[in-house]
This record gives sequence, structure tokens and C-alpha cells, in this order.
Amino acid sequence: MTPQDRISRLAQQIGDRLQNASQAPEDIQKGVQQVVRGAFDRLELVSREDFDILMDVLQRTRARVEALERQVASLEATVEAASAAQPPP
Repeated sequence: MTPQDRISRLAQQIGDRLQNASQAPEDIQKGVQQVVRGAFDRLELVSREDFDILMDVLQRTRARVEALERQVASLEATVEAASAAQPPP
């Protein structure tokens, strides 16, 4: 289901809840909240706190990968220099 279809379906469900004007406003509000919560649950959203934690982990991982890349490049340069300095057998 495309995002546009989901939005249309959500709007239709909310409209269906609002059409029954004989209900008390609290009942209408509860019904709309249920529809919206259900839509958000299906979207598999993460909380801002979880997102921030994952971004922090990603940044630390990226920094570690960059440090390891520098270390590998340095080791490769050392090995290359050592093999260039040795005469062939």
C-alpha cells in the first residue's frame, strides 16, 4: 500500500467516525484516536529517543570505521615500504 493510499484510507476512516454526529464528542475523539493510533502502529515508527540513540551509535560506529581505515592504510604503507626496501632474493 502506497503512502498516498494509507493517507486516503486514514482520512476515510476518520470521516466515517465523524459522520455519526449523534455520538458524544468524547466518543468521536476516542474513535478518531483509535484510527490514528492504528495507522501509526502500521507505519512501524520509532520514538525520537530510540532514533537519537541509534544515531549516536551510528556516529560512533562511523568514527570507529574511519579510524580503522586509517590504521589499515598506515599498515599497508608500512608493509609496502618494507617490501620496497628489501632487495629481491
